Amino acid sequence: MSNIVFRLTVINFLQFAVWGSYLVCLGQYLGPAGLGSDIAYFYSVQGLVSIFMPAIIGIIADKWIQAQKILGICHLLAAAFMGATWYYGHTHPQPDFAPFFTLYTLSVAFYMPTIALANSTAFKLLHSHGKNPVEAFPPIRVLGTVGFIAAMWFVNSAYYHDGSFGLTLSESNPNAAFRFQYTDMQLFTCAALGLILGIYSFTLPKCSCASAGQKKSLAENLGLDAFRLFSDRRMAVFFIFSMLLGVALQITNGFATTFISSFKGVAEYASTFGANNSTLLTSLSQISEAVCILFIPFFLKRFGIKKVMLIAMAAWVLRFGFFGLGNPGSGLWLFILSMIVYGVAFDFFNVSGALFVEQETDDSIKSSAQGLFMLMTNGVGASVGTLVAGEIVNTYCSWQTVDGNSYMLGDWQTPWFIFAGYSLVVCVLFAIAFKYRHVPPTAKEISAAENTALEIE
Repeated sequence: MSNIVFRLTVINFLQFAVWGSYLVCLGQYLGPAGLGSDIAYFYSVQGLVSIFMPAIIGIIADKWIQAQKILGICHLLAAAFMGATWYYGHTHPQPDFAPFFTLYTLSVAFYMPTIALANSTAFKLLHSHGKNPVEAFPPIRVLGTVGFIAAMWFVNSAYYHDGSFGLTLSESNPNAAFRFQYTDMQLFTCAALGLILGIYSFTLPKCSCASAGQKKSLAENLGLDAFRLFSDRRMAVFFIFSMLLGVALQITNGFATTFISSFKGVAEYASTFGANNSTLLTSLSQISEAVCILFIPFFLKRFGIKKVMLIAMAAWVLRFGFFGLGNPGSGLWLFILSMIVYGVAFDFFNVSGALFVEQETDDSIKSSAQGLFMLMTNGVGASVGTLVAGEIVNTYCSWQTVDGNSYMLGDWQTPWFIFAGYSLVVCVLFAIAFKYRHVPPTAKEISAAENTALEIE
């Protein structure tokens, strides 16, 4: 492994470890802190800032500040605001929503652009060191998923209480209630990793800014020129359904661990391994994601984009349905199946969608079109979906105190079945409305689409 590949691997590992330290377990802290009814807002804001912040930071990186430097600046600012969020929550056991949410939003606003920025930095450095990004980047990016999983496992088992630190998987440990996944220490972990990553980013080799000949208009930089694709009926249908399916993207990130941990408030399941290790259990989704991406080239060549996207939509139905049917006791296998199909649901949708955009758009707007795909899915779709999902969950469930601990209890099954039913309707309508004749893509096109889809995650 060359030095630059190793250094970029470290960057990707830390990039997603920062995110994985809190993304799937934040709700378990917010509930007992008195902010349980606002969980959806904390997850939807990630999509909202993704609508405009990546474009703004991208313009700065293209024109004025070298990519590795703006990457470091963004991570340091995100870490500083997350550190402030942790400190406020740590000193206020029942934090007020406005200051806590503001600090959190500022952190997320500077973190979200770094996902695409880290990839563009890697591409530039690989090119400058004589590496082919199509071949060299996928193994680097896989370590990002490993970092995400490693952070999840750490916050699942780490605890801090009365000045002592340790690791535990057992609720019989008297300090288990102070595990990071249940407390503000997950935010501290995020801030600490972000600080390390921010400093490390400045040590990367120089990435030159765009030359004067590469200047673009403001509309091009913001990706607005891609909106003319809506004049094409087939592309309009594709982007509309991308938004509709994007509704599902953040639902389980926001509520899966809160749901699984809620079984601790039910006597029958209170001592089960699954109920007490929700973050560890949910990490199986990321493991599945890392594995499933290896199967995408075969499925794309064999079945085509439309069928692969339909497979992804069907997988979302199963993802939610298995949650509705399972439990952490005798039904743990259904939870595990839900984690496994997540890899298909996420990867098959993002990669096949990116490939469709790559194949069907003109060279002059390919980048803008990919940005529009991300905006419709992780921006508009995910934000709206998370807010609506929050209202549905709050309708059927509420935070209740059991043996001195807070859990979100109620009829969880109905929300999961609602989400599954929604995904099924989208799947059927897509099968009817989207017209596409399969032409097997080249290996080069598949590799390019995989790299683009990795930016979307």
